[in-house]
Amino acid sequence: MGLAQTGTGKTAAFVLPILNRLVGCKYGCVRALIIAPTRELAEQIHQAIETLGRKTRIRSATVYGGVGINPQIQKLKHADIVVACPGRLLDHIRRHTIDLSQLEVLVVDEADRLFDMGFIPDIRRILKHLPMKHQTLVFSATMPPEIRRLAGDILRDPVTVQVGITAPADTVSHALYPVAQHLKTALLLNLLGNTHTKSVLVFTRTKHRAKSLGKKLVAAGYRSASLQGNLSQTRRQAALDGFRDGTFQILVATDIAARGIDVTRISHVINYDIPSTPEAYIHRIGRTGRATRSGEAFTLVTGEDKDKVRAINRIIGSEIEKRILSTFDYGSAAPKRKGRSRWAGKPQRKLFGGKKGRNRTQSPARVFI
Repeated sequence: MGLAQTGTGKTAAFVLPILNRLVGCKYGCVRALIIAPTRELAEQIHQAIETLGRKTRIRSATVYGGVGINPQIQKLKHADIVVACPGRLLDHIRRHTIDLSQLEVLVVDEADRLFDMGFIPDIRRILKHLPMKHQTLVFSATMPPEIRRLAGDILRDPVTVQVGITAPADTVSHALYPVAQHLKTALLLNLLGNTHTKSVLVFTRTKHRAKSLGKKLVAAGYRSASLQGNLSQTRRQAALDGFRDGTFQILVATDIAARGIDVTRISHVINYDIPSTPEAYIHRIGRTGRATRSGEAFTLVTGEDKDKVRAINRIIGSEIEKRILSTFDYGSAAPKRKGRSRWAGKPQRKLFGGKKGRNRTQSPARVFI
């Protein structure tokens, strides 16, 4: 069981020993399986395997949904390592298009995220199709009680390796920016305009907000893209690749990106919406301050976020500084709602049937939108 702060190199910590174990032996059969919660993380691990194993004959293949299954079937015929998301892996198992009979190593990566996303039942189904004798490794950035119980079920007399404590890396500085909900976008634009940034990752709570905010940033002149679950895999990968190579300076994302982005030059993580748990906060801001580089984490908070702020302060171990921008007008009033009734201009609705030619109608109550 491995537990360490995000951004400290857990991927290399299991990829390098696996490569060392597999090199020089039989090739062309699946001997190592790595389970990841998201497509982005699966691709990130796959790329690490290809980079670190470039001088070997070891082949890696990714398996996840949202793309065609036939190309995956062809690659699985020659793969030594498979990096998979649980749902599509179970599809291959049911189709008998993957042979796990020679498996030697199983890695469950980001176990807490797998739990959050409801994948633990799938993990247990997958385990039933693995050889009795194999090595299992569980890696996570946080280890809540639920994951310790899972580890107790799937690991035999495990050795626990923990580096540091479950807290953000000390290479990241934190700040809170109190603001009214309707002024968040204006404050974000003000922050971006008055802060020296390189690459910026902005987190929102919903897919719709990520898409909408991404468009507003583009309209404001920023090279911005959004990453959220409604996008096709091709568009998701294009957004990530563009963010990595600098085509996009800003990536607006939901928590789907918190575990799948390894871009060392991210200078700022901005929580447009505060995360729902302290653990989610750790994972989000872990996208900056990676590999000993420094980074900054800004969180926009409203009056309704007090409890979440207190929980984050507890896990940080200190009270995060609150900042006010002198160049920003915090007194702008919220836009007035339109007073037009949703029923305006519509015929009255029949509510009661009567005798022929005498249907009674009733005017509905005015509902403002």
